[in-house]
Amino acid sequence: MSDAPLILAFDSSAAHCAAALVRGEAVLAARAEAMERGQAERLPLLIEELRAEAGAALDDVARIGVGIGPGNFTGVRIAVALARGLALALGRPAIGVSRLAALHAALTPGRAALAVAAGRRGQILAQPFAADGAPLAPAAALTPAEAAERWRALQLAAVAGAREGGAQAARALGAAFVAGPGPAGDAPHPVAIARLAAGADPRERPAPIYLRPADAAPPAEAPPPMLD
Repeated sequence: MSDAPLILAFDSSAAHCAAALVRGEAVLAARAEAMERGQAERLPLLIEELRAEAGAALDDVARIGVGIGPGNFTGVRIAVALARGLALALGRPAIGVSRLAALHAALTPGRAALAVAAGRRGQILAQPFAADGAPLAPAAALTPAEAAERWRALQLAAVAGAREGGAQAARALGAAFVAGPGPAGDAPHPVAIARLAAGADPRERPAPIYLRPADAAPPAEAPPPMLD
C-alpha cells in the first residue's frame, strides 16, 4: 500500500453531489451524481458509500478537500459546513479548493487556460490560470464577451469547462475549447479537488467563494429591537 496520505474530497457547488477518496495517484473510489436538490442529505451518505467501497475508515483520512465554489450559494454552504464538521470531529485539516481551479487542473493541466462554469442570466463564472495552475486574476461573473475582452492580453491557450458560454468565450479569444464531463461540461472533479488539497497549505479554514449575491431575498422588515 502507498504511504501517501488518504485524501477525502467532495463538492456540491452546483446541481450535483461528488466525492472521492484518493491516495497518491490511486483513486480508491469516486462518484458524481447529478441532482437539483437534496445535497445536504445525500452528500454524507455518498461519502459513507465511497468509504465502504474503498475499504477505508474515516480515521484514516489525512486531509479533507472541499469545493468552495463559485457556484450555487446553498450547495457551497452545504459542502463547506460538512467539511468543517468532519475536520473538527476527526482532528484533520479541511482545505478549500476553488471549483474553477479544479476544472483547470482536470481539463487543461500544463496549459494557460480560462476555467469556466455556468452562471446565470447569460453569464459565466470564469478565472484564468497559468500553465502551473497559479491564478492569473480573480474569478468573476461575466458574459463570454466580457471575459474575452478582460483577459485577451493573457494569450490563453484554451477555455475549459461549461459548454454554454465556454465555447463562445473560446471563439472570442481564438483559443481551443475543452468541455468537461456531464451535459453542461462543468461537472465537478472531486479527484482534482483531492490532489489540489494534497499540495495546499492546510492552515487556512475553507471559506465559500461567492461571485454574486445569494438568491435568498433579505427580510422585508428589520428585526425587533433587543430589550435589556
